[in-house]
Amino acid sequence: MPAVRVSDLHRTAFVTGASTGLGRAFTEMLLRDGVSVWGTSREVARLDVISERHPGCFTPVALDLAHGAHAEAVFHEAETDAGGFDLVVNNAGFGVFGMFAATDFAVWQTQMEVMLIHTARLSHAALRGMLPRQHGALVNISSLAAEFPLPFQSAYNIVKSGLTALNESLILETAGTGVIVIDFRPGDYRTDFEGSVQRPPGEATPRMERSWAAFRRMMESGPAPAHAAAALRRALLRNRSGTVRTGRFFQAVLAPLLARIASLDLKRRVQAGYFDV
Repeated sequence: MPAVRVSDLHRTAFVTGASTGLGRAFTEMLLRDGVSVWGTSREVARLDVISERHPGCFTPVALDLAHGAHAEAVFHEAETDAGGFDLVVNNAGFGVFGMFAATDFAVWQTQMEVMLIHTARLSHAALRGMLPRQHGALVNISSLAAEFPLPFQSAYNIVKSGLTALNESLILETAGTGVIVIDFRPGDYRTDFEGSVQRPPGEATPRMERSWAAFRRMMESGPAPAHAAAALRRALLRNRSGTVRTGRFFQAVLAPLLARIASLDLKRRVQAGYFDV
């Protein structure tokens, strides 16, 4: 019996943030599994390598989530081109590292609008295409930061907690419709994410620098992005809604287990030690 592939369930996919990191790994995994992928990047030239490796199967899409209405219009144009999307993976995002009170609030507001409000907007658009057909999968990339917030990355924590709450709502709303929703929560992976994190101007305290050093060490020593892509593939093949935690064993398995049985005070002390703050 031939092995089951994602394309047996989902013929077309739309992946945001496909040029690097986890988004690139998700895209490559789907293409290997026979799915036609429309992948996005703010700079479409960064997708050329994928296009060259997968001619006829990959369509590059220029999309900037900073402009919500335009991003939705771009999504609908790609959706028409694809004849409908069976799978949508909302992965695009960025980090900001700074003291909440010392950083201009506009910086945090922009991150929340781009990564939470506009991702929710694309989720809304995706479901409006899937639900009438009673088929599809929506994957919103949250983070283990929704459960274990990162110091000095307050808006990122808000965004990921909000996406997880959205996913939980949608899992309930889509039950029995033929559409599944996956709340995908990765931990630290060995990507270039920390290199693209914005650090607004301002005094860097010793606590901030220790936290930043710990954050970089965890990212640089994490699993390769292909590990996350394999976890997503398994979740898609299960073809049911739910939560997927993925990453190193301590983050994805042991820490959530301890958090369920330990006190909140102990959880906070462990996190403070983890980030050396």
